[in-house]
Amino acid sequence: MSGCEARDAKKLVRSPSGLRMVPEHRSARSPFGLDEPPWVPDKECPRCMQCDTKFDFITRKHHCRRCGKCFCDKCCSKKVPLPRMCFVDPVRQCAECALISQKETEFYDKQLKVLMNGATFFVTLGTSDKSELMVCRLSNNQRYLVLDGDSHYEIEIMQISTVQILTEGFTPGGGSTRAIGMILQYKVPGSEEPTQMKFTASEDFSCNKKLSASWLAAMHKVSKGGKTYRKV
Repeated sequence: MSGCEARDAKKLVRSPSGLRMVPEHRSARSPFGLDEPPWVPDKECPRCMQCDTKFDFITRKHHCRRCGKCFCDKCCSKKVPLPRMCFVDPVRQCAECALISQKETEFYDKQLKVLMNGATFFVTLGTSDKSELMVCRLSNNQRYLVLDGDSHYEIEIMQISTVQILTEGFTPGGGSTRAIGMILQYKVPGSEEPTQMKFTASEDFSCNKKLSASWLAAMHKVSKGGKTYRKV
């Protein structure tokens, strides 16, 4: 276990929205997580905030767990997984929020798992002409990019400023490309200039190439959807 994962213990908590499995220490929270929104007070929503139906004894009000707004059952009937808020079970969401959460499902079910499983790359630091074979993975708490070889690095995800995916196979007339590496820049605390790392996929085995390409594709997804998935 790396130093960045030493405080990964979680606890089960009950909120008005449902059961959540959250880190015991706030400092261990995932950068991809979201805070529970405050609910619009019942007295401030006499009508559905989507269809304007008036609430009464028959038409009850429901709060969307993602946005906290107040809706009738028709406009807030879907129960969808919401891992960004650490809910154990699917929770009630309005149609708009449910659509967003459904789109994020692939990110949590696929990309994050690929990143946490890791892949092997030749890593070059800065302007050095020497590279080191390292296993690169996302930490279990999703807060750090962990690199292990003869050296060891832990790069905080929130400190990464740019991710450039390197590809090959493109031709002017079109054609397929594949990811073969990436250039990553990040801020080291206390330093004004960003640090750069270059990752090059290992060519030793075809299985490594496929795994590395999948890992790079997931990393590209994280960087491309940074404003969506990461707190800013």
